[in-house]
Formats: sequence, C-alpha cells, structure tokens
Amino acid sequence: MRILSIQSSVAYGYVGNSAATFPLQRLGHQVWPVNTVHFSNHTGYGAWRGQVLDPVVVAEVIEGIADRGALDTADAVLTGYQGSPGVAEVVLGAVDRVRRANPAALYCCDPVMGDIGRGMFVLPGIPELMRERVVPAADVLTPNAFELAYLASGVDPSAAATDLFATQDDLLTAVDAVRAMGPSTVLVTSVAHAGISDDEIAMLAVDSTGAYRVRTPRLPLWVNGAGDVTAALFLAHLSTGIELALARVASSVYGVLAATHAAGSREICLVEAQSVIAEPACEFPVERLGR
Repeated sequence: MRILSIQSSVAYGYVGNSAATFPLQRLGHQVWPVNTVHFSNHTGYGAWRGQVLDPVVVAEVIEGIADRGALDTADAVLTGYQGSPGVAEVVLGAVDRVRRANPAALYCCDPVMGDIGRGMFVLPGIPELMRERVVPAADVLTPNAFELAYLASGVDPSAAATDLFATQDDLLTAVDAVRAMGPSTVLVTSVAHAGISDDEIAMLAVDSTGAYRVRTPRLPLWVNGAGDVTAALFLAHLSTGIELALARVASSVYGVLAATHAAGSREICLVEAQSVIAEPACEFPVERLGR
C-alpha cells in the first residue's frame, strides 16, 4: 500500500509518525509521513522542545506530495493526534482528495483524545470535532476504551473511571453506535474488565462479518506510542481479513511490549523487536463473539 500518514512526530523515541512509519515500512508499505507537530520527545516526559506546526504548513507539505503526482496514487490515509481544528480540516480535505482519485482508498483514524487515568488531553473543542466530523469520515477507527465511551455517548468519561464497560454487551453496543456514525470497521484497544480477567488486556475488532476478541497478558509497564503502532499495523494487515489482522496485530504489539518490559525501557523497542513485526507468531487465539 501507499499510505499518507498525518500525525505528530518526535526526534527521540516513538510516538505518532515516529512510531507508525517504521512498522509499516518493515512490512513493505510505502509511507508518506506528514507531521502535525515536531517535538524533541513525547510529552509523557513532562518536558519537551519543538513546535506544533501551523495547519497551513501541514497543507503545504501535502500539496507538495501532490505536486509529485503521488497523492492521487494513495491507497490509504492514516491519522493519529491532530492537535487543532485547523489540522482536522486539512485532514478531511486530504481524505476527500485521495478518495476522489481512488474511491477504494481507506481512511484509518486513530481518534487520539484521552485515556483512563488521564482524561481528555486535547484542546477544548477537539473531542466534539472528532465525534461530529472526523469519525463519520473514517472507514476504520481505532479508539481505546476511553475514547470509545466518549464517541458512543458524547459524554466525557471521568479520568478516574475504570469500569467504562461493565459487560461485553455494553462494549459491543458502544461499538455498534460508533459504526452507525460511519466507520465500517472498529478496533477497540486497551479493553479491560467487560469479561476480561485482571491479568489480561484485550482488543476487540468489529466489522460486517462479526465481532472478534483477542486477549493477551497484561504487562506491568506504561509507555507511549503503542496505540500508534497498533493502528498502523491494523491498517497494514486489514486486507487479510479482520480475524487474521487482529491475530497479527496482537502478536506483534505484545512482542514489542514484552521486549520493552524486558529491557526496562521508557521507549517502546520497535527496532530491537522488529522480527515480531515482520513475522508475528499469532500465538493468541482470536475468539468470535456471539451477538
């Protein structure tokens, strides 16, 4: 695939495009990374240098890709943290432009807005913009459980909430509500409780063929960028079918995180664990859920 990836970027470490580009390239895909911010490191350190790029600059970079005749050949658009309403407008314009040239092109949106324990961490107005305009334009959506809860209800979950979905049916109902907004395929990451034991974490994927869940052991670590890698890998593998894509993504992401935990690293070990990206073992069974 030829993928236009519009996300944040860091010089040190792995989040946004800095996390998504290498895995996609390792799997043989062409990636055109367009950065929305360029920081020295991710904000999880509490201090960083760099700047948020003006939406005009982001649009200019995309226009430059078009000048090369490449934009019309894109097979997919991938987005993560968008940062400002202006960047969201640039994203929507780019998606429309790619689709006009290639109606089969996919828009995979990771609706980065917040998480359990942190709450919403984007600018005021961004969650509403994501819910009302960006999410309906997506074909594939990859929210975490916190983001899914907001998108399905329009209510900002409490940052302290842990049981966002008490049962599996509650989770599936929320996914159905989001799919009704536009995206045909939804991957929910960081699913805890809702029928999951305390020593496990799960991902749930739903499309027109059904709902599928994969569980992996919960690792005692907190790192940034794993969601960015997950969204990129899901897009990369989706052409194989949602069930196999879920198995491959779970295997690769767990392998990267296990290597990160073993190394005691604050940054995910993408390069060191690249073999599990290139050749996922698919060791975790995928369950088809009854509806």
